[in-house]
Amino acid sequence: MKFIIGKKIEMTQVWQGEKVIAVTKIQAGPCPVVQLKTTAKDGYSAVQLGFGEKKEKNIRKPQLGHFKKAKISSKDGKTNLRHLCEFRDEIKDLKIGDIVSLDTFEVGDTVKAVGTSKGKGFQGGVRRHHFHGHNATHGTKDQVRTGGSIGAGGPQHVFKGLRMPGRMGNSRATASNLKIVQIDKANNILYISGAVPGARNGLVLISGEGELKIVKPIVEEIKPEVKIEETVKTETVEEKKEVPVEVNKNS
Repeated sequence: MKFIIGKKIEMTQVWQGEKVIAVTKIQAGPCPVVQLKTTAKDGYSAVQLGFGEKKEKNIRKPQLGHFKKAKISSKDGKTNLRHLCEFRDEIKDLKIGDIVSLDTFEVGDTVKAVGTSKGKGFQGGVRRHHFHGHNATHGTKDQVRTGGSIGAGGPQHVFKGLRMPGRMGNSRATASNLKIVQIDKANNILYISGAVPGARNGLVLISGEGELKIVKPIVEEIKPEVKIEETVKTETVEEKKEVPVEVNKNS
């Protein structure tokens, strides 16, 4: 299984021959491995990835300690990871600090995108559950979009799960069987066919079948300092001897 964290940018169109395909641009990765959870210690097997940037002054101390334990920090020392997400999968040859990039995906892969749908607030049954509503004539006055009866009077209670008005959206949504149309590795952008749940700049979890490719972090070798001995040249200065000057009295 391969996976990555991304951010939804916008929807656009991509030409493939003479066809135009509606796609969603997602900025994905690079995502470092922050934590590896095992069945023996945590009760389940999962990989925790990090994504995005956030100033360290806006991050709480427990999270900073979590990043410090994983030895993950920014180059300037002032920013750190913004999001942490888990993918339940068997841990194979993974270590903390490994980076998951777009190299693990290829054009034509079938993936699943998980995001948070747009919040619509409190909505009625017609919009929320696509109820038909009542007739607009023949005695109907102001109950065109009402839900109508909610059941018989015998049970004397409303059954659980009954479709009624309520909060709509702002919940976890999954879109399956999406295909990757293009990959822009220079800008870390995936072009996925169709619509992906969520608003712009929303967090998206992308996963699919296949082998996960990782990039090992680059560790700079610390070269020992070479001490250069400074040699001070001592110059002997000859004392100037005073030469007597003869004075001609006849002049």
